[in-house]
Amino acid sequence: MDFTFTEEQQAAAEAARGVFAGVAPDGVPSPALTQGRPVADDLDRALWARIAAADLLSLLLDEESGGAGLDAVALCLVLREAGKVLARVPLLETSAAAAAVQAYGGTELRSALLARAGRGEIALTVAANGRSGHDAAELAVTARQDGGRDTGGGGGDWVLDGVQTAVPWAYEADFVLVPAHTGDDRSVLAVVARGQEGTTLAEQISTSGERLGELRLESARIPARDVITADGAWEWLRALLATGTCALALGLGDRVLEMTSDYASKREQFGHPIASFQAVAVQTADRFIDLRAMEVTLWQAAWRIASGAPGALPASGDVAVAKIWASEGVRRIVQTAQHLHGGFGADVDYPLHRYHAWAKHLELSLGPAAAHEEALGDLLAAHPLG
Repeated sequence: MDFTFTEEQQAAAEAARGVFAGVAPDGVPSPALTQGRPVADDLDRALWARIAAADLLSLLLDEESGGAGLDAVALCLVLREAGKVLARVPLLETSAAAAAVQAYGGTELRSALLARAGRGEIALTVAANGRSGHDAAELAVTARQDGGRDTGGGGGDWVLDGVQTAVPWAYEADFVLVPAHTGDDRSVLAVVARGQEGTTLAEQISTSGERLGELRLESARIPARDVITADGAWEWLRALLATGTCALALGLGDRVLEMTSDYASKREQFGHPIASFQAVAVQTADRFIDLRAMEVTLWQAAWRIASGAPGALPASGDVAVAKIWASEGVRRIVQTAQHLHGGFGADVDYPLHRYHAWAKHLELSLGPAAAHEEALGDLLAAHPLG
């Protein structure tokens, strides 16, 4: 089996390296210095425009919507580059949400959103954390269809009630995709416009210092045309978001290990670079192994999502393995980096501090490895490999 990247995938990664080349993570204040306020009031609009101009927002869209028709592997290659510079843009959320609308949404919804999202004219995000960050997102909001009123799309409006916490880019995105459950235990995806009647936002600050939003829905009425009811839509979107987050963690880990290696090769003790000390070499070698495990499990999960290839386990098994390695690996990488940098690791004027804050946010977003191991165990029990 050939696991090399295609020319189109490599071209997307090369374009991303060019776009992100001038991004300086230390140009944003440390969350430790903002006194409980977000590190910035908006996403990086200049970078967002460059990403759109390079056609990186439309990678997963088909030609009809002005896209390149590429797959999850190409997106993850781009996200890896974004993670290296802590890019402050909803690249993952917009790309994944648009891909879900393309795959499962109706004709009217696709026409209204996809081309505009691909050109960067609108930003999309996803409410994927549920009420508390620990429960299933689709269970945090109820959805019922009101057959007595129809504002477009046929079949009556949908009425949503519930709360979604820690919605990324909630204040900047034009639309939020909100998973919800119906009375017959189905999941739907509602496309909710910013400022939609019946919705309110409360500011939350992440460990990275970015502004999140608690989205509260109280009898929010969503036209039927803006609700995706196709089976499997939320599960597919959730897997793509998780895999993309693993790609961001991989890019962050790549850069942090590079910073650590560079520092250890220049920092001297007893007349020798600390990189020559056995204890330092062993620790950095262990973190290199973490990165390679994060990488191989990421590409396996992205390939399964992209190809829909059958396997002994559902694709959710590959995603769980990728999340296990990403959440544990990125934590170990930044902790080792902090240790080997000594006092510099705690200096808020040194960029490693921001990488540590972002790594913690990504780790929390992915969830604890133990939970994914339990889910993987349940899958193995239901799909024995023997």
